[in-house]
Amino acid sequence: MIIHLSPHVVVRDASRAAGWYVQVLGATEHGRIPVPGDKFMQIELHFGDTTVMLCDEFPDAGIVGPQTMGATHGAFHLLTDDVSALWERALAAGAKEVQPLGERFWGERFGQLLDPFGYRWNVSEKIRDVPRAEIEKAAWAAFGGEPRT
Repeated sequence: MIIHLSPHVVVRDASRAAGWYVQVLGATEHGRIPVPGDKFMQIELHFGDTTVMLCDEFPDAGIVGPQTMGATHGAFHLLTDDVSALWERALAAGAKEVQPLGERFWGERFGQLLDPFGYRWNVSEKIRDVPRAEIEKAAWAAFGGEPRT
């Protein structure tokens, strides 16, 4: 039985990243484990009821983040009650727009940002309930097809 899932995220300059995630995205910090070289093996952050662990890059051990790799994995999805304020804070703090903030067919005001540490963040606010069948039909149309019957 799974009890909890926590992503561990590698970033260049974990301390600065933790501060950015707290100030801009509203995370709360719950402890750090420092190691030599002014680095951190772990910085525990909470985003609502989700725990995310940050650590610094350790290239000699093959532990590197998206800035070193030149790419990132999927995206984190952060649901908030005021996406417009979060969006403006993030852009002002150095995030780059990937997908513009706007109303989406699945019932959210949604946009995607790239943070200064190389990670993508889907940020959204629920604005209405949409039946699953309507979402599926709109998704097929958005990807250029007709829904299966």
